[in-house]
Amino acid sequence: MGLLKGWSGWRRYRKLSADWRNIVFYSESGQDWHYFEPLIAVLNDELNRKVTYVTSDRADPGLHRQDDLFTAIYIPAGFFLTLHFNLQKADVVVLTMMDLDNFQLKKSINPVHYIYLFHSLGSTHMVDHANSYDAYDSLFCAGPHHVEELRKRESMTGLKARNLFEYGHPRLESLVVAAQSYQQNRASDPASAGRKPVVLIAPTWGEQSIFNTCGDELTATLLDAGYHVIVRPHYQTLQLTPEVMENLKVKYAERENFEYQDRMGESDTLFRSDVLVCDWSAMAIEYALGLEKPVLFVDLPRRVRNPDWQAFDIEPREVAIRELAGDILSPSRLEEAPDKIARLVDTQDEFRQRMQNLRSQMVFNIGSSIAAGAREIARLADENTSRQRAGESQDGR
Repeated sequence: MGLLKGWSGWRRYRKLSADWRNIVFYSESGQDWHYFEPLIAVLNDELNRKVTYVTSDRADPGLHRQDDLFTAIYIPAGFFLTLHFNLQKADVVVLTMMDLDNFQLKKSINPVHYIYLFHSLGSTHMVDHANSYDAYDSLFCAGPHHVEELRKRESMTGLKARNLFEYGHPRLESLVVAAQSYQQNRASDPASAGRKPVVLIAPTWGEQSIFNTCGDELTATLLDAGYHVIVRPHYQTLQLTPEVMENLKVKYAERENFEYQDRMGESDTLFRSDVLVCDWSAMAIEYALGLEKPVLFVDLPRRVRNPDWQAFDIEPREVAIRELAGDILSPSRLEEAPDKIARLVDTQDEFRQRMQNLRSQMVFNIGSSIAAGAREIARLADENTSRQRAGESQDGR
């Protein structure tokens, strides 16, 4: 059945007219939709541009968008998706997928302009592979640190200079607006007075992450201290080590102050929580800068995919933010977590002001990133169309 679906989607894309292949988005997972949807809405509604959306997730919300200028195609992972990438015809393709050309999904033999959309404020040179971003023609950078790191990579390796567009981080913008609204409603709710702080545990994934190392003990410590604890695993944890979360969920299911949430795209737990407990997830940067709430970092081993990251001589944002966004907890002293959280909550007013100042320094185009990004996608699509037509004209002389 999967092979048939792949063939059907691949064949449908091949039949598209050139105008439907001018701007193409590719989504590995429905998790990408909340990064893509605002851009697509501006391209369709304000710029009057056609958009084709290819996804490998049958449950992707993008498959249900209705617009005369939008079409969605499902091509599941497998042979026909690989073939689609190899032979794809498009002017621009927008992705959040790292490592293009490094594994099974290769760049097309045709002149496609690939746009990488950063969906994290984390740095590029420690947590990711050294060459994770080398294949892209344009990279939509969230902040000045992305530009600095990518330019350094170009100079160190002799890569040609790419188009590093000063984009921003729309999710951060939406968090800022939503958090302000939530705080106003919460301030007027008498039931919120005197309640115990809510702690959200939402780390990264892998064998050295919180849930795979000390999640059980940490959860128990916070529950015993009376905190309302929300456990929110990374979707990769659920895929790679589901037994870890299942054991935790079963063990504490009967505790009234325990809550389990496995939908990464949801935001309610972010707003309801007072403190985030994290390790090396870049979400901590969004949480601190967007929600203006503190983070307790469990000091587990760094996630390093690039063993040569120190050659950049640039401190990764995941490291720098720790000194600014909260406190650090040794995994051998988890009993200190309740007191550290109490101190972080007590100094939230001062913390909030510090994050507001830092946000304007770390992120591009606060409040206007989506419109700027959509215009740049359209510009690049038109530019590549003109370039291809000029090449065809010369070939036909």
